[in-house]
Amino acid sequence: MAQPFSLPDFYVPYPARLSPHLEEARRHTKEWARGMGMLEGSGIWDEKDLDAHDYALLCAYTHPDCSSHALSLVTDWYVWVFFFDDHFLELFKRTPDREGAKRYLERLPAFMPMERGAATPDPVNPVEAGLADLWARTVPSMSDAWRARFAEATENLLNESLWELANINEGRIANPVEYIEMRRKVGGAPWSAGLVEYAANAEVPEAVADARALRVLRDAFSDGVHLRNDLFSYQREVEDEGENSNGVLVLEKFLDCSTQEAAEAVNDLLTSRLQQFENTVLTELGPLSASKGLDPAESAAVLAYVKGLQDWQSGGHEWHLRSSRYMNDGGSKAASGRLGMSDTFGTAAASIRFTPRSETARLRGLSHVPHQRVGPSLIPDLRLPFGTTLSPHLDGARVRVVDWARRMGVLEEQPGVPGSHIWDEDRILAIDLPLCAAGIHPDASPEELDLSSAWLAWGTYGDDWFPVVHGRNRDLAGARLANERLSLFMPLDGTGTGVPEPVNALERSLGDLWQRTAGPMDEEGRRAFRYAVESMTESWLWELANQAQNRIPDPVDYIEMRRMTFGSDLTMALCRLAHGKKVPPEIYHSGPMRSLENAAADYAALLNDLFSYQKEIEYEGEVHNGVLVVQNFFGVDYPTGVAVVHDLMNGRLRQFEHVAEVELPLLYDDFALDAESREVLAGYVRELRHWMAGILIWHRGCRRYREEDLRRENAARSPWGMLTGPSGFGTSAARIASLMAGAVGGRG
Repeated sequence: MAQPFSLPDFYVPYPARLSPHLEEARRHTKEWARGMGMLEGSGIWDEKDLDAHDYALLCAYTHPDCSSHALSLVTDWYVWVFFFDDHFLELFKRTPDREGAKRYLERLPAFMPMERGAATPDPVNPVEAGLADLWARTVPSMSDAWRARFAEATENLLNESLWELANINEGRIANPVEYIEMRRKVGGAPWSAGLVEYAANAEVPEAVADARALRVLRDAFSDGVHLRNDLFSYQREVEDEGENSNGVLVLEKFLDCSTQEAAEAVNDLLTSRLQQFENTVLTELGPLSASKGLDPAESAAVLAYVKGLQDWQSGGHEWHLRSSRYMNDGGSKAASGRLGMSDTFGTAAASIRFTPRSETARLRGLSHVPHQRVGPSLIPDLRLPFGTTLSPHLDGARVRVVDWARRMGVLEEQPGVPGSHIWDEDRILAIDLPLCAAGIHPDASPEELDLSSAWLAWGTYGDDWFPVVHGRNRDLAGARLANERLSLFMPLDGTGTGVPEPVNALERSLGDLWQRTAGPMDEEGRRAFRYAVESMTESWLWELANQAQNRIPDPVDYIEMRRMTFGSDLTMALCRLAHGKKVPPEIYHSGPMRSLENAAADYAALLNDLFSYQKEIEYEGEVHNGVLVVQNFFGVDYPTGVAVVHDLMNGRLRQFEHVAEVELPLLYDDFALDAESREVLAGYVRELRHWMAGILIWHRGCRRYREEDLRRENAARSPWGMLTGPSGFGTSAARIASLMAGAVGGRG
C-alpha cells in the first residue's frame, strides 16, 4: 500500500543508544506474554506479531542504561500497554460498545491497590492478569507518592480510551487543543515518564513533582512522543483502523490542507515541543531546585530523570524507524540504510539530526522585533450562540470599585517604587471592569457584584504592575520574592492572624479581598481558591522570564499558561462559590468538566488576544499574544494569524457545546448524580456561558484597547512618544493552507 505522505525531516537532538540487555529482554518478555495469555488463543496476537512489533527493542532504545532486570520489567509493561490498546480496539472500538468498555475499564484500578500487599480480584482476561503481575513486581521499590502518580497516569491511559471510542462513534475529529490534552492521557506518555523514574532509578522528589518546570518537561516529553507516533502510525490508524484520534488528521481538517502539509505542521509542533523541553531544562530547573532547597542527591535525581526522558525521545524515534507496526518505508532495512552502520559503540551520534527547518524556527522565536507598528487590532466577526444580560447594579458598582481602589492605594504611586503610578481614576474608569462583572454575574447582589468587580480590578492591576515594576529592568528575582509574599495575605486558617503589614497596594488589596471572599469558606475551599489565585500570579513570572529572553512561547505552552495569565481559574472559581457541597468534588476534577472549563477559558483568552494585539505588540513590546504565537509558528502575516486564532476560538466554542450537551450527561449518569446536583451543574454551564458572553461585552465596551485611548495614554506617560521598530506586518491575507503549500519544501 502506498504511503499517504512522505515522512518529514525529524529534529533529533539527542543520540540514540542501545542497551546490551536486548536479547535477554526479548526472551523474557515472550515467555511472560505467553504466561499471561497474550499470545496463542488470545485472538489478538500470536508469537509472530510480538516478534514483529519488537517491544524489547523499543525499551532497549528508550532505556539504554538500566539493568537487565529493570529492562525486562519495563519491556513487560510496554507489552501489556500495547496489548491493552489492541485488545480494547478489537473488543470495543470495532464494535463499538461503550457500556461494555466502561465495565471493562472499571475493573482495572482494582489491580493497582495503594495499600502494600493488598489482595486483588481474580483476573478474567490477559490485560487484568498482566496488570496485577506488573504492579506487584514494580511498586515495592518505589515510594507511595510515585505509586499514586503512576496509578493515576495508568487510569488516565485506560479511561480516556472512552473518549476515543465516543469520537469514533460520533465520527468527530477533535480540535487541536483538545487533541493535545486528551492525547497525553490516552497516549500514555505521562505513564511512560513514570517508568523512566523507575528504570533510571531517579524518582522525582515529591517537593517538585507538581512544579511548573517538571510538569512542562513531562508534558513536552509526552507531546513529542505522541506527535512522533502520529506521524508513523497515520496509515495504520486512519486508513486501516478508522481512527480519528491522530494529530496529522486533526491538523489536516483544522487547517483544511493536504495530508503532506498537515504532516509537516505536526513535525513542526513536535520540534517546538522538544525545544520547549530544552528551554525549560536550561532556564527553570536550576531556580526551582534552589527555591525548593533540593539537596545534591535530589538535584541529581531530577537531572537523571531529564536524561531518561531525552533517551526515550531518541530511542523511540529509532524504534519507530524499525518496527513493522508503523509506516516507515520498510522498517529495519530503512533504519539500517539511514544509519549506514550497525548499532555499535561510537555510532550513536549519527542519529542526532538538526534540520534547517528546526533551527530556523528556533531563531525566529528568539528574534522578534518589539514595538512594530501594526495599526488597530483586526477583529473578525465574533458570534456566540448565547448571550447574557447586565446586572441592574452596574452603575453603583462602577462608583464603588473606584472608591475601593482609592482606599487600597491602587490609584497612587507606591512609596519607594519609581514609575509605579500605573493607574489613576481616569484609567480605572476607562477599563470599566464592573461592566465585565455585570455580564458574568447578571443575577449578583450589589455586594457580590462589588466583590467580583474588585477581584477583576486586582488581577488586572497586578497584570499591569509586574511588567512595569519588575519587567522593565529584568528584575526576575525581585518579582519572585514579590510573588511569594502575596501568598502570605491568603491565610488558610481564616483568622488573618500572622499576616504581615502590606508594603504596597497590590498586597493591601489582596488581603482585603481574601478576607471578604475566603472568610466564609472551610479550609478545603480556601486551599482550592488560593491555588487559583497563586496559579495566576505565578504565571506573571513566566511572562517576565520569556520577556527577558525575548522569546515567543511555544504554542502549546502558551495556550496552557494563557488560562492562568488571563485568570480563568480565579474567575471561574468565583462562579462556583455558591455551589457549596452539593456537587461531589470529583465531578469538578473529571475530564469532561476540565474540558468544558478549558474550552471556555481558551475562547475568552484568545478573544482577549484579538482585541489587545495593538496594545501588546505595538505599545508594550509584548511577546505573549496568541496571534503573534501563530504568526511565529507558521511564519505567516497578521491577518492570517487572526484568521487561524478565530478558527481555533470557534473550534473551542464547538467543543464547549459538545461537552455540555453530550459528555456531561454521560458523566452525570456514570456518577449517578441526584436531581439537585444535576441542576447545580446545569446552572454552572449557564454561568460559564454568561462568563464568555460577559467577557465579549466588556471587550467591545471598555476603553482599554482602542487606538485613540492607547495613543492618549502613551502620550501622557512619555513626552517623547513611543519609540517603534520597523513598520509593516506583511500584505498577504492568504489562508494558512495556501501559505503552507510553499512551506512544505522548506520555510525560510
